Amino acid sequence: MTLAAEAPDLDVLGSVRGSVFAFAHHRGFTHSFLGLFLVSGLVVGVVYGLWRLRGRPVKDPNLPPRWGLLFLFAYLAGLSHILLDFTNNYGVRPFWPFWEKWYSWDIVFILEPVLLIVLALGLVLPGFFTLINQEVGVRSKGLRGRGAAIAALVAMVVVWAVRDFEHRKAIHALEARIYDHADPLRVGAYPTYINPFVWHGVVETRNFFALAEVNSLAPEVDPDDAMQIRYKPEETPITLTAKRSYLGRAYLSWATFPITETEPTPTGGYIVHFYDLRFDRGLRVGGRRPLSAGVAVDRDGKVIREFMGVVAQPAPD
Repeated sequence: MTLAAEAPDLDVLGSVRGSVFAFAHHRGFTHSFLGLFLVSGLVVGVVYGLWRLRGRPVKDPNLPPRWGLLFLFAYLAGLSHILLDFTNNYGVRPFWPFWEKWYSWDIVFILEPVLLIVLALGLVLPGFFTLINQEVGVRSKGLRGRGAAIAALVAMVVVWAVRDFEHRKAIHALEARIYDHADPLRVGAYPTYINPFVWHGVVETRNFFALAEVNSLAPEVDPDDAMQIRYKPEETPITLTAKRSYLGRAYLSWATFPITETEPTPTGGYIVHFYDLRFDRGLRVGGRRPLSAGVAVDRDGKVIREFMGVVAQPAPD
């Protein structure tokens, strides 16, 4: 089950075909309900092969391997992977390839420190207490670590419940105000890395996006002087060409609050940069946007290059 729970991330192997292909297929087939049948079968097949290589170590005829049951457990473990990815703000598309819509709960960060601490304690503390018991001569009873594992899982669910409650408060706070004399059409609140009660708010109005921090304990939205306004760019033939490209279609299907910036090049062409405002603050490092993309268009309006971040590759045929 551990192997099966990690196996959906085998999609990272798509990076051998370049960053654009890897992005387009990340959390795709291997993270779908249909794809899990193949992933689970692959994991069970590997375990079966190891079992055969070891010479079938199970000698008791009353304890034969139950491969069908193991496949079911592997599939359930894969579902847990999809659930965990669903809780963060990157999202999953579980109905791929029949329905490629992305779904995300948006209650925890992609790499959530609180959950990492909780699960690490559930793993480490049993060994620590075992050492103490050995020192004082107390004999342990039952399965070592069972209580800590249950406590860690319960704590994880409690963290989810608290974050969901705080997320709803942040959403309501964003919906309850006016932005530069404009009503919000859509709002989103996304977790930040350090403070679990501070959310990165994105508000879409008719003409612009407003970016603001939200304190869900208050709940309180940043005042106007601390708010960023990003006006929606004018649609041009260049931006339409970029959006119809392979990368453009993949990016727009994934992004919740996409925005573009068009940059002219010395050769007379353009680079259309794609950003998702969900990650405009949370993942910025030194001014860089790790989940940004770009499409280079020449002076004749033809796509000549597509890239994620600074890694470029030719546009697919």
